[in-house]
Amino acid sequence: MRVVSLPSPFYHIWRHLPLVLTPKVQERLRWLSCWQALRKQGLSSTEASYTLNLPRSTLYRWQKRLNEGGPPGLEERSRRPRHRRQPTWSPELAQAVLSLREEYPRWGKDKLVVLLRREGWLVSASMVGRILTRLKARGVLREPPGSRGSLRRRWWPRPYAIRKPKDYQAHQPGDLVQVDTLELRPLPGVVLKHFTARDVVSRWDVLEVHTRATATIAQGFLDSLMRRMPFPIKAVQVDGGSEFQAVFEEACREKNIPLFVLPPRSPKLNGHVERAHRTHREEFYEVYDGDLEMEPLNLALKQWEWVYNHVRPHQALDNRTPQEYLRQCHPDVAPLSHM
Repeated sequence: MRVVSLPSPFYHIWRHLPLVLTPKVQERLRWLSCWQALRKQGLSSTEASYTLNLPRSTLYRWQKRLNEGGPPGLEERSRRPRHRRQPTWSPELAQAVLSLREEYPRWGKDKLVVLLRREGWLVSASMVGRILTRLKARGVLREPPGSRGSLRRRWWPRPYAIRKPKDYQAHQPGDLVQVDTLELRPLPGVVLKHFTARDVVSRWDVLEVHTRATATIAQGFLDSLMRRMPFPIKAVQVDGGSEFQAVFEEACREKNIPLFVLPPRSPKLNGHVERAHRTHREEFYEVYDGDLEMEPLNLALKQWEWVYNHVRPHQALDNRTPQEYLRQCHPDVAPLSHM
């Protein structure tokens, strides 16, 4: 066998190549240089580290690594623990978990542990969770892909409605009116669709009830809302219900009223009108014993609306009615006190 070597000057040059330091090493060298300079000026190591706003232990650790390995010793090192927790389950248990998960791909550890115990395995839910995590990391267990025929509702872009901007704040009456519907079943076979509109500043409510909740009916409620609110409506906020689309959305566009639509599954963002639903259900519908036909029911509901806005104290308004709040805080839009 023939051994071929390079000329000796090459090895001398290779051993004395200039070091290429990473930005992290250069930064740490600068900190150490500043720390040593402060100590030479008479500061203690504690005072110098406090001046640099760095822990003294970190500076000593960097200095030790620099002394032992030179500048390359300041490179980032692996933070992996020296001792890692090893699996305590048997391959048979892991296979049992894998088989059950493949049979029931949408079940988690809390359901799988019950099935495993039925088969005689003495195992905890946390161990089943660790087994699933390990199986996924090894690529043995793969989550099923989502079906294109999923029954989950798709959310299409709206032609006019938008998400409420984060910087939009309601300070004056009418700045934001929340509108929502509530389904009521006072008697078997009787379904009512209750519409509530609440101004978030004055808590002024406008109410109507119908047998259906369609976009056309919601459009008519918008007209009633604009007539019966004692101030101009500057923006309306609704959820993603179908009754607040189509002609309702077009009506808001024609009236130049900004329409804010909530993200999916977020009723808490419509909290004012959701709380109003509870009030009207408890204080009106649960004590109402009159006719459930639309005309007499809406007449009684309108009388209750007047009581709510002019008589009933509201704790959020310091026990004032919405009418009193408007008269005291916004006299330019205060409604008349007569019915």
